[in-house]
Amino acid sequence: MNIAVCSSESSYEPAGEVLQGNDGASTLLTRIKDEEWSDDRLNVPERNPDRYFDSWRVMNQYFLLIACLQLWSTITPVSPATTWGPLAIIFIVSASKEAWDDYNRYLSDKKANERRIWVVKDGVRRQVKAQEIHVGNIVWLHENDEIPCDLVLIGTSDPQGICYVETAALDGETDLKTRIIPSICANLSPEQLGKIKGVVECPNPDNDIRRFDANMRLFPPTTDNEKCPLTISNTLLQSCYLRYSEWACGVAVYTGNETKSGMSRGTAEPKLTSADSMIDKLTVAIFVFQIVVVLVLGLAGNIWKNSHGRKQWYLMYPPEGPWYEFLVIPLRFELLCSIMIPISIKVTLDLAKSVYAKFIDCDDQMFDWETSTPAHSANTAISEDLGQVEYILSDKTGTLTENKMIFRRCCISDTLYGDNNGDALKDVGLLNAVSSNDPNVVKFLMVMALCNTVVPIKSNDGTISYKAQSQDEEALVNAASNLNMVLTNKDSSSVEICFNGSKFYYELLDVLEFTSDRKRMSIVVKEIGSGKFLLLSKGADEAIFPRSCPGQEIKTYQEAVEMYSHLGLRTLCLGWRDLEEGEYKEWSKKFQDASCSLDNRENKIAEVCHSLEKDIHILGITAIEDRLQDGVPETIKLLRNAGISVWMLTGDKQNTAIQIGLLCNLITPESNGQLLSINGKTEDDILRSLDKALVVMKTSPERKDLAFVLDGCALEIILKHSLESFTRLAMLSTTAICCRMTPLQKAQLVGILKSSGSLTLAIGDGGNDVRMIQEANVGVGISGREGLQAARAADYSIGKFKFLKRLILVHGRYSYNRTAFISQYSFYKSLLICFIQILFSFSSGVSGTSLFNSISLMAYNVFYTSLPVMTIIFDKDISETTVLQYPQILLYSQAGRLLNPSTFAGWFGRSLYHALAVFLITVHAYADEKSDMEELSMVALSGCIWLQAFVVTLDTNSFTYPQIILVWGNFVAFYVINLILSVVPSLQMHNVMLRLCNQPSYWITMALIVTVGMGPVLALRYLRKVFQPSAIDVLQQIEQTNRHIETYRNMESSSGTYLDHLLTDLRRNKDSIHQPLLSESLACSR
Repeated sequence: MNIAVCSSESSYEPAGEVLQGNDGASTLLTRIKDEEWSDDRLNVPERNPDRYFDSWRVMNQYFLLIACLQLWSTITPVSPATTWGPLAIIFIVSASKEAWDDYNRYLSDKKANERRIWVVKDGVRRQVKAQEIHVGNIVWLHENDEIPCDLVLIGTSDPQGICYVETAALDGETDLKTRIIPSICANLSPEQLGKIKGVVECPNPDNDIRRFDANMRLFPPTTDNEKCPLTISNTLLQSCYLRYSEWACGVAVYTGNETKSGMSRGTAEPKLTSADSMIDKLTVAIFVFQIVVVLVLGLAGNIWKNSHGRKQWYLMYPPEGPWYEFLVIPLRFELLCSIMIPISIKVTLDLAKSVYAKFIDCDDQMFDWETSTPAHSANTAISEDLGQVEYILSDKTGTLTENKMIFRRCCISDTLYGDNNGDALKDVGLLNAVSSNDPNVVKFLMVMALCNTVVPIKSNDGTISYKAQSQDEEALVNAASNLNMVLTNKDSSSVEICFNGSKFYYELLDVLEFTSDRKRMSIVVKEIGSGKFLLLSKGADEAIFPRSCPGQEIKTYQEAVEMYSHLGLRTLCLGWRDLEEGEYKEWSKKFQDASCSLDNRENKIAEVCHSLEKDIHILGITAIEDRLQDGVPETIKLLRNAGISVWMLTGDKQNTAIQIGLLCNLITPESNGQLLSINGKTEDDILRSLDKALVVMKTSPERKDLAFVLDGCALEIILKHSLESFTRLAMLSTTAICCRMTPLQKAQLVGILKSSGSLTLAIGDGGNDVRMIQEANVGVGISGREGLQAARAADYSIGKFKFLKRLILVHGRYSYNRTAFISQYSFYKSLLICFIQILFSFSSGVSGTSLFNSISLMAYNVFYTSLPVMTIIFDKDISETTVLQYPQILLYSQAGRLLNPSTFAGWFGRSLYHALAVFLITVHAYADEKSDMEELSMVALSGCIWLQAFVVTLDTNSFTYPQIILVWGNFVAFYVINLILSVVPSLQMHNVMLRLCNQPSYWITMALIVTVGMGPVLALRYLRKVFQPSAIDVLQQIEQTNRHIETYRNMESSSGTYLDHLLTDLRRNKDSIHQPLLSESLACSR
C-alpha cells in the first residue's frame, strides 16, 4: 500500500537498497530521505554554539585579541577586567537573546512534531506522531487539519476529487486554493486508496511553492500502469490547512527539512545600511590613527626609557631585559588606545534600532483601519536606510491601485458598450443583445464565464459565490453572471453554465495555463450534445492579436484597446476557435508528453500550446477599472518633493500605465513636463530612441520635468547592447514608467540602480513583486488583496501606499538622525578618555601608564556613558508636522549630511579639545594640592562625565521625562556609585569621592571644565545659527516662534525659498555629500 517516491534522476531505477512493504511487496528507497518532520537546527541540544558568535565580526575579534593581551601582566597597564567585563556583558546580552529565541522555536517545533496524524498502515488507519511520517506513507486528513508534510493528493470526500486548502501560512494569500486529484486516481474508493501501489517520480526538493513537475504511475490491478503528470494543483503543501472538505488523503513526497516550506526557511542575508557602511569606514580610519599613535608613542617611550628612564633609580629598570622588551611599551599603548574604538557601539546601535522598529509597529497613524492591518517592521536593522532612499520602484496593481476590479466597458463585434454611461452592465444596447441571444455576444460572454480558474461555490440557500486567484477573472465572471451567463458548476472534468434560463454542459479537456511569458490563457472544451471541440482564449492584446485568424479585420479592436488604455482601464482580448477532433487528439498527445516531462517542462508545454493557439477568431475586448488608492497622488507628490525619484513598474499596457501615472502625480502633463518614449520596431530603432532620450535629458532646462517610458521588450534589448547608456539615463531621470515588465525584469531594474550606488526601495503587494522587493536595499510589502506573500518577504509591511510617506519622511529620517548622533557620540566619548590617557603619558615618561583605575574604566564604558546617549532615541529635531510640510528637509539625510567624514572630524576635534580642557585644568587645579593619583584620576573622570551630560543635553532638541531621567539621573548615579565605593576600605578608591565632594576646589574645577569645554561650542553654534543658519535651524525657529503670526509667516516664506534653493543645490551637487553646510545660508538663497 505504500507508494514509492523517486527523484527525477533515478528514472524509476532503484537508487539504493530495496525496502519491503507491509504486505511484502518491494518499494523503492528514494534519495529523498526518510527523515523526521522536524527542523534539527532548532533542536536545542544540537545547537551549534558558533551561532552565538555570528555577530562577532572583525571589531569583536579585535576586542577579543585586546582582552587576551591584557592577560599578559608584563604589558597590561590596567586590570584585564576593563575589557573582559564589557566584552562578557555584550556577549551575554547577545547570546541570551539568541538562546531565548531558539528556545521558543524549539518549544514550537516540539509541539508540531508531536501532533497526532492519521496514516494508513497494513490497510488500517492509525495515529502516529507527525515526526514519524516517512516518504511514501499515505496520510489521511480531516477538515481543518494542518497538513504535516508535502503530499500528492490521491483522494477526497468530494465525488469530483476536489478539495480546498488555505495557503495563507505558506504564501499569505487569503483566498482558498482548489486542489484536485490526478486523473489516474479518479473513481478510487476509500478502501482502494489504502491498498494502491505505484511510483511517484518527482524532482529534487526545492522551495518553489508555485511549481511541482512530477509524474505518477499506479500498478495493476488499480490501473494499467499509465503515466500521469502531476502539477502543483495536485499537491497539499506543509503548513496549509484543509478547508470545506470532510477528508482528503495523499502520499508523502517531501518530509522534514525537504518540504517546500522547510526549504524556504532560513535566515535572510543581512543587509548593510549606508550608515553602517560609513561607521565601518570611520572605524577603519580610527584604527589606522590608533596604530600610528601607538607606533609614535611606543618609539618615543623606548627612546625616553633608554635616554632617561634607566638613569632614574626608582624606576628600577634592569640593565638588560628580555628580547621582547622593545615591544612592551608599544603594546601598553595599544591596550590604552584600544578604547578609541567603542566596545559598546554595536549593542547600543542594536538596541536603538530595535526601538526604532517598535516605533513603526506602534504608529497608529500607519494603522489601516479598513483591513485592521498595522505597520510592521520585520527587519530591525535598516531603519536609517529609510531616511536615505533615493529611488522608489513601485508596482501598480494593488500597490498604487485598490486591486478591486470593476467591469466597465467592452467591445464586441466592432460595437462599443459602456461609452455613454461608463458602465457596460447598464448599457441598453448590450442588455438588448443579451436578451435577443445575439450569437457574437453569447460567444463573448461564454468565454468570459468559461476561460478562467474561478471556482463557483453554492451556499445552502442556493446563491453562488466565486473563489478566484485573480481579481480580473473574478470581475469577468461576475460581469458575465450579471449579463445572465452564470457559471453554476465546475470540477476537474466538466463545466456547467446557465444562460437566459437554459443550461449548457461542457467537458473540460485541457487548461493551457497563463504565464508571464505567454501573457494568455486558453482552455479546450467539448460541447456536450453537439460534440464540438472549442478553444477559448483570453490574454493581452499583443499576445492574442498576432494569433488572429487571417483575413479578420481587427482595426476596431486595436482602436478600442488604445481608447480604453488612455482611460486607464485594464484590457483583455477574448477569442475563440473551432477544433477538428483529429487535430485536437494529435495535439493532446503532444501536450500529454510535454506535461509528463521532468526536464524543462514549462518551456515544452509553452511550445505545444503555441502550436494550438493560432487562427483565433477575435470576439472582443474587455475593459476593467482598478481605482487608485486614497492618498496615492498626494503621497507621490510629497515623495518627489523630498527629492526621491519614483518609478512605476507594471505588467500593464503602456497607455494604461501612462494614464495611471498622470492620475497619481507620477508624471507631469505636457505643459510642464515631457515624457520620452523608448521604443521601436527594430533593435536599432530602440537604441536610437535611447540615445535621443539621453541627449534630451542632458540638455533640457532644469525646471522641465522629464520622464521616460519603455516596455519589457525594449528593456531586454537595452540590457544586452546599451546598459551603460541606460544607467546614465536612469541617473538623470526622476521618474520612469516601465510597462509589460516580468518579475525578473523588475528585479533587474532594481539591480541596475543599486549598482550605480543609489539607495533603492521597492514596494509591491503580490508574489510577482517578491524578487524586486528582496533585491532592493529596502523592501516594503503591502498587505493587499493578493495576499501577504510580498509583505512577508519584505523588510517592512504596510496596509496602504499612503503610509509610505510617514515610513520614509518621519520614521526613516528620525532613525537616520538618531543613528548619526549615537554612532558619532560613541566614538567621541571613547576618544575623549583615550586622549586624556595619551596626554597623561607625556607626564609619566611616555611609559604607557594608565591615569584611571580598572573599575573607573570599565564603569565608564558600560554604565556612565551608555545610558545618556539612549535619550536621543526619543529626540525629534523638528516636529512630524513640519517634516511633512517641508519634505525637502529629507535631502539632509538622503545626502548623508549628518554622518560623514566631515561631521566625524568635528566630533574628533571636539573630543581632542575637551580632553585638553579636562586634563590641563585638572592638572593645574591640583598641582599644588597634596593629592594622590586616585584623586587626580577621579577629578578627570568627573570632568568627562560633566562634559558628556552637557553635550547630550545641548544636542537634544526635544525634552521628555525619560530623556531628563536618563541624562541627569545617570549624572546623579555617578556620584552615588562612587560615594558608595568610597566607603569600601579594600578598594583603591577608598574615601576619594568623599574627600573631593568636601573640597570647594573640586566643584570650582568642574564649573571651569564645563565653561571652557562648552563655551566655545555654544558660541560657534550660536554664530552659525544667526549668520549661516541651515534649513533645520530655520524650521526650528519657525516652530519656536509660531505664536507670533506675522513673524511666523515671514519666516515660513523665507524657509520655503531656502528649501527650494537647497533642493536645487543638492540635485546639482548630488555627489558632494560630504560638503559642510556652513556655506549654505538663508542669505545665499535670497
